[in-house]
Amino acid sequence: MGNFFQYLISGLSTGSLYILVALGIVLIYRSTRILNFAHGDMATMGTFFAFTLLSFRLSFYIVLVASLVFGGLLAVIFYFGILIAAQRRDATLLGQIILTIGLGTVLQGVSTYVWGTQPQIMPFPLSDTESWHLGSVVLNELTLGAMVVGLLGSLLFYLLVNKTKLGLAMRAISENLQAAQTLGIPTRRVLAASWGLSASLGVLAGLFLAPAILLDPFFMLEPFLKGFAAAILGGLNSIPGAILGGLIIGIVESLTGGYISLELKNTIAFLLIILMLLTKPEGLLGTQFKERV
Repeated sequence: MGNFFQYLISGLSTGSLYILVALGIVLIYRSTRILNFAHGDMATMGTFFAFTLLSFRLSFYIVLVASLVFGGLLAVIFYFGILIAAQRRDATLLGQIILTIGLGTVLQGVSTYVWGTQPQIMPFPLSDTESWHLGSVVLNELTLGAMVVGLLGSLLFYLLVNKTKLGLAMRAISENLQAAQTLGIPTRRVLAASWGLSASLGVLAGLFLAPAILLDPFFMLEPFLKGFAAAILGGLNSIPGAILGGLIIGIVESLTGGYISLELKNTIAFLLIILMLLTKPEGLLGTQFKERV
């Protein structure tokens, strides 16, 4: 039974970071119907930016805020500089998705050129060796920190979307963009805020994932895929669904690695996607988009 709780805590910790990635994907998809395939690479750039600042021995809390702002600005620049320009030329939805793939490729090239491909150890104030024993369960600072930050970040994001004017504007745009424009909502500014917030969530996840795995230009590839799986599992248009999906995938993959096989640990997320798409394509808490003609 002790092993079960150990695997459960590990799954909750990892799953809470998958939630942050999934929320960023869902936020953009709800507003624009665009799947942002550069989401993981934006998080990688923000994490490397934090890594560079930490090498100058700056306070971690200053670096944390700076890296979140950097990631957000990167996404906002992409939205205003590239995506809007493409939309003005009547780019199709598929074309805009391809632009995110292109952005991801560019960011991978830049991070490889600037920081190289050699894996780096991310300096971090929370240790993965400093631990406490609660019976047979071992807890370390990094695991607890990731869990708290992931769940707290998810809660704050949920409150932002549901309890603030910005969140109301985001929800209005996701329901009907043309109607929101008619009502005087500054849709481009709200969408830019959505892109920035989405990227910042990814960077936050990256900052807590990097100390657990070595930092390189591709370290966010697997977390992005898991976050994407969580978003599909919960429902691409559902914020609570993204939270539920992230927790399910984190816990299930941890239990799979502990009780069945480590080799199957990374497979389970995509098996869940297949099962979900075959049985409930809109996801656990998602709803089908309905457009009036």
